[in-house]
Amino acid sequence: MVLALTVSGIVVALVVLGLFVFGLRRRLIQRSGGTFDCSLRWNTPEKPDTSGKGWSYGVARYNGDRIEWYRVFSYAYRPRRILERAAIEVAGRRLPEGEEELALLSDHVVLTCLHRGTRLELAMSEDALTGFLAWLEAAPPGQRVNVA
Repeated sequence: MVLALTVSGIVVALVVLGLFVFGLRRRLIQRSGGTFDCSLRWNTPEKPDTSGKGWSYGVARYNGDRIEWYRVFSYAYRPRRILERAAIEVAGRRLPEGEEELALLSDHVVLTCLHRGTRLELAMSEDALTGFLAWLEAAPPGQRVNVA
């Protein structure tokens, strides 16, 4: 009986500690500002896939001339993907369709992009999209930026 209570207590403590570390990690990522909720689907087909598969929920952070994308459900402090402003080419924008509406946060817009030859999709709110496109167009003189 004592052993079962001890094991249960340890399991509960580990779960609480894990949740605390998730929250602390997100706080550390967001403390420098310039962050927004952004789902990502990497290496997508040319024809839009509305099945809802492949989306990863994350947080993106502006850092100079690049965007650092972090998975929400990860303990890693390093970004999972880094997108350089000069290498991003916007190919189109659309609203989520079909099962995608369930996989993404409500009111998000899907932006199709090319980054160094890889096709990807970013899903973000209208406000974040406005900021993202403004950030892309605000590239220093001499940098190539392609916004559709």
